[in-house]
Amino acid sequence: MTPRLDAIGLVAADMAASLAFYRRLGLDVPAEADDQPHVECTLPGGTRVLWDTEDTVRSFDPDWTRPAGGGRTGLAFACDSPAEVDATYEALMSAGYDGHLKPWDAFWGQRYAVVHDPDGVEVSLFAALA
Repeated sequence: MTPRLDAIGLVAADMAASLAFYRRLGLDVPAEADDQPHVECTLPGGTRVLWDTEDTVRSFDPDWTRPAGGGRTGLAFACDSPAEVDATYEALMSAGYDGHLKPWDAFWGQRYAVVHDPDGVEVSLFAALA
């Protein structure tokens, strides 16, 4: 059997804040998950997004420390249109999240923007340019 990507794991400093961010991007995570140490969300197609609190990670990896810097891991969310990229970016900014790159028309043919989730993970928003 060939290994297959099954899940993407994220470590959350504040589970409720992290889940609130991803709910704004359309992930269906129940509200009662906010106080759980481990949360899973299955995406269309079967891939899962997993969240663990920092304490949960330390429970099995006592030497784990919060990474410094960023940009090594990112998630990308497809939008239906360039206008949806702009609207989603603005909605996240209005909600107080950190914008990294404002929406722009990228040379590779997409409307593209980058925001940070509450733990500093880069989250790209994109749509094909007409």
